[in-house]
Amino acid sequence: MDKEANNISYEEGTIYRYDPSFDIGLSSDQVKIRTEQGCTNAPVESPSKSVKEIILGNVCTYFNLIFLVIAILLMIVGSFRDLTFLPIIIANTLIGIVQEIRSKNILDKLSVLNAPKTTVVRDGKEQVIPVEELVLDDIVVFAAGNQISADAYVLKGEVHVNESLITGEADEITKHPGDNLLSGSFIVSGNCYAKLEKVGKDSYASKLTLEAKAVNQKEQSEMIRSLNVIVKSVGVMILPISIILFLQQHYFLGASLRHSVTSTVAAIIGMIPEGLYLLTSAALVVSVQRLAKKKVLVHDMKCIETLARVNVLCVDKTGTITENKMTVNDVVSLDGFDASTMPELEKLIGDFAKAMEKDNETMIALEEHFKEGTGKQPISITSFSSATKYSSATFQDAVYVLGAPEFVLREQFTSYESKINAYGREGYRVLVFGIYHGKVTGKALTESVTPLGLILLSNPIRKEAKDTFQYFAKQNVEVKVISGDNPVTVSQVAKQAGIENAHSYVDASTLETKEQMEEAVRTYTVFGRVTPNQKRQLVQALKKAGNTVAMTGDGVNDVLALKDADCSIAMASGSDVAAQAAQLVLLESNFSCMPSVVLEGRRVINNIERSASLFLVKNIFSFLMAVFSILFMVNYPLQPSQISLISMFTIGIPAFCLALENNTKPIQGRFMSNVLYKALPAGLTDFLIVSAIVMFSVEFEMSAADVSTASTLLMSIVGFMILYRISKPMNHWRRTILISMMVGLLFCSLFMRDLFNINQISTKCAMLLVVFAIASESLFRYITLLINQIRIFGLFLNKKIYGLYRKVTE
Repeated sequence: MDKEANNISYEEGTIYRYDPSFDIGLSSDQVKIRTEQGCTNAPVESPSKSVKEIILGNVCTYFNLIFLVIAILLMIVGSFRDLTFLPIIIANTLIGIVQEIRSKNILDKLSVLNAPKTTVVRDGKEQVIPVEELVLDDIVVFAAGNQISADAYVLKGEVHVNESLITGEADEITKHPGDNLLSGSFIVSGNCYAKLEKVGKDSYASKLTLEAKAVNQKEQSEMIRSLNVIVKSVGVMILPISIILFLQQHYFLGASLRHSVTSTVAAIIGMIPEGLYLLTSAALVVSVQRLAKKKVLVHDMKCIETLARVNVLCVDKTGTITENKMTVNDVVSLDGFDASTMPELEKLIGDFAKAMEKDNETMIALEEHFKEGTGKQPISITSFSSATKYSSATFQDAVYVLGAPEFVLREQFTSYESKINAYGREGYRVLVFGIYHGKVTGKALTESVTPLGLILLSNPIRKEAKDTFQYFAKQNVEVKVISGDNPVTVSQVAKQAGIENAHSYVDASTLETKEQMEEAVRTYTVFGRVTPNQKRQLVQALKKAGNTVAMTGDGVNDVLALKDADCSIAMASGSDVAAQAAQLVLLESNFSCMPSVVLEGRRVINNIERSASLFLVKNIFSFLMAVFSILFMVNYPLQPSQISLISMFTIGIPAFCLALENNTKPIQGRFMSNVLYKALPAGLTDFLIVSAIVMFSVEFEMSAADVSTASTLLMSIVGFMILYRISKPMNHWRRTILISMMVGLLFCSLFMRDLFNINQISTKCAMLLVVFAIASESLFRYITLLINQIRIFGLFLNKKIYGLYRKVTE
């Protein structure tokens, strides 16, 4: 009869724990109770939005509501030709939905556990059930090849477990009765009965999966944050301005309902950068396609920009600097080897290599190198354990051990330390091979060892590694090397790869406090003996210091550090969960393609920054003109269709064309300030010229149709001025764009006049148009010079203030 053990809190309630024997397991009634209590191994639900929520979230937005109201009002007053803005709004909404659903699908697939079924003991019988039907306190049978499906501890038996997915350690760990088994790890050999301690969302793998799936809405690129600031600012201003403008037009100036609605709509549309999000999304989509051709999979398009701004890059030694494959470089005999009485040292190692299972890179390298042996057959073997740091093979005449020198030699280590460290400084991983004078129990060695030789191994430096890291050095990107290996060895490998300051290294096991970690990231380049949790701490410390951090990884143990980094990069040869959690995946696991990814990010940011300034010209003008119309009690001069015409040929089409150009200049300054400084001269010129012609129209008794047409043409002229300015230096492509846009606008103005509300203007209006067109060039030039001087003075002032602050704080 199963007895009830201690109680625990589980799912916010007190659950009585069962203590079943390994051969009986839980009864059917107990399983039923556990299921009713919710103590099952059901997979964790994704915290992401549902498809319905995503669609509603993108459709039911503040601006879409405004555009819906605008469209209804225009249809009510019969101004159907002014609905030309709708296709852009629809495209914006669809792109937002597609992008978010795509991200959701990637996150939903994220899972550490891939074991569909497992063997369980219930009512004294073994049966195979789906892992989600397991319950708390179940007795599970694990054998070689099984993935551990929930946190447990061993009741009976002994197994060798690979926890590399969880801990990052590629070597096996021997688990005895009473030892814990982490969900997500694999049984390499042996079999055991284990009792489940944590299931479902409480298991280690589930918690890791949930944290990896969590979508951080706050982490956005600078460009996206800047665009959001623009949109939110417009959103705050647009409602009161539009209401006041309509009331002023209709009730105070006596304009017709139709004219008041269309004028107000023109002002609103002019203030909303409706095409800017579409441009940004389209440019990023093109970048994703270009990177795909270079075997780079992009999960999050915004990371393309972030990577271009990265100033600290965290890389692992194995797989990034070096190849994943390990090779034997040399064997150095020690004083314990007697060539006159013993077989060749290489053959002794060959016997050992043939006896061991090829379950890690070290053993594979040994077998490939030491192909000959003496023909001896082993009696028993002990696989490598990360706890004891050795493996062994017992033969009839001797017990051979191979492992980390500190753990195998123990008190003899000091006699060989200088020699071992010398090889470590050359970049070798050093293992000691010897004869053990005792019986191997799988625990730490206790008897003496006769050292026969040192085996020197290494991971070959990737051929392209040096050029890659030299590129990042030229781009002022600091590289931090993070590895679980000996820091001396990692430092030497980093030197061979050409990483700057590779001589500056630290043993991360000595970094015990948060303050020590924060100081270390400012001081050291190479971090050895790093635990999985410390990887995350390193990323957090670097970000706290004000850096934009990129992190590379390939295992489940890297997932949380990848999630915390500003830009996460995974190798496709690593675990699926790391590849799914990362923003970028190198499909060929070739780090040398990273420079091309950075260049792609630069192309996107520089081009969008340039094109965004075109959109802001219209926004600045529309805001100033609406305020001017309200203050001076004049009719808003433009119609929605005219705004669409100007936007099409001086903003929209050229912005999209320019955004596809190659542009690999280093990113300078802040996105928002760069865009505003480029847009202000044209926006102010538009406002001053159009407001002047509005005031002149009163004196010259010009019709509203004359004013709106003249304003449209003047804004087009200024639009081509700024298009020419941001396109410099001119090349064939840019010249073709400029000329094509001029021809297109002229064609629409002449042959599609009714659609875009372009009217025949009077002689007086034509004369004023010529005068103001000539004046606009000088006005634009001088405003540009003035704003440039203001910007230079601002930069100078900021530099002085910062210098004064540094002096005071020091």
